[in-house]
Amino acid sequence: MPKKSVKPVKEKLETIIQTGPITINKSGGIIIKINAKPGAKNNNITDLSSDGVGVQINAPPTDGEANAELIKYLSKVLGLRKSDLTLDRGSRSRSKIVIIHETSLGIEDVTEKINEVIKFNH
Repeated sequence: MPKKSVKPVKEKLETIIQTGPITINKSGGIIIKINAKPGAKNNNITDLSSDGVGVQINAPPTDGEANAELIKYLSKVLGLRKSDLTLDRGSRSRSKIVIIHETSLGIEDVTEKINEVIKFNH
């Protein structure tokens, strides 16, 4: 009986598994876990924890208004176009996943910009 040939295992793009609120997906997009707080007085990033990025949204959680305002606010904070951001999961939940398709930013850049907003508002 002939021996089976062993095929080398191909390494995937995501060999580095990162845990936390900001990670990279298989296609190279940046994933941000959001803990949304709709109905706030002002748009604001409140905290950056292992559970996600706390974001207060100045829009009611009805008819997708808070989701649209979240994308608009994050695009402003990160200096991107609204079309570069997509709400991937959580359209009817406070826990949301936003994907950044713009590849010019890295995880460090996104984290730095979020931390700047947190420091400025505290």
